[in-house]
Amino acid sequence: QLQLEESGGDLVQPGGSLKLSCVGFGFSIDLHAIGWFRQAPGAEREGVSCMSSSGVGTIYADSVKGRFTISRDSVKNAVYLQMNSLKPEDTAVYYCAAAWGCASDADEMHYWGKGTLVTVSS
Repeated sequence: QLQLEESGGDLVQPGGSLKLSCVGFGFSIDLHAIGWFRQAPGAEREGVSCMSSSGVGTIYADSVKGRFTISRDSVKNAVYLQMNSLKPEDTAVYYCAAAWGCASDADEMHYWGKGTLVTVSS
C-alpha cells in the first residue's frame, strides 16, 4: 500500500528556517512526482512546490520562490522542503502528495500524507 509520511513541522519565529521531510512507503518516489501543499485555517489547500519524477523539473508557488527549496534523496525514498525566511503567513498544515505528474490543483494528486503543522509566530 502506497503511503506518505511527513515530519519536521514545528513552531518557529519569523525569519527562521525549517526542513520538512516526506518519506514514501510501498512505492519509489523516483517513479512519481511529489508535491508539497499547505492549508491554513479557513483556507483552501494550495500548492507550494513540486518535483517531477525525473527529479529535474521543479515548481514553486510565487509566494515561496527564493525562500523554499524542494529536494529528494532516492536512497532514503524521501522528498524534503527546506523553508527559509519564514513568515507568519506560511503558517499552515503542510502535506506531501504523489501523482504521475506535478499539479498545482490538489484534486490532481493521488496519494496524500496526513500533514505536519508549521507555525510561524513570535
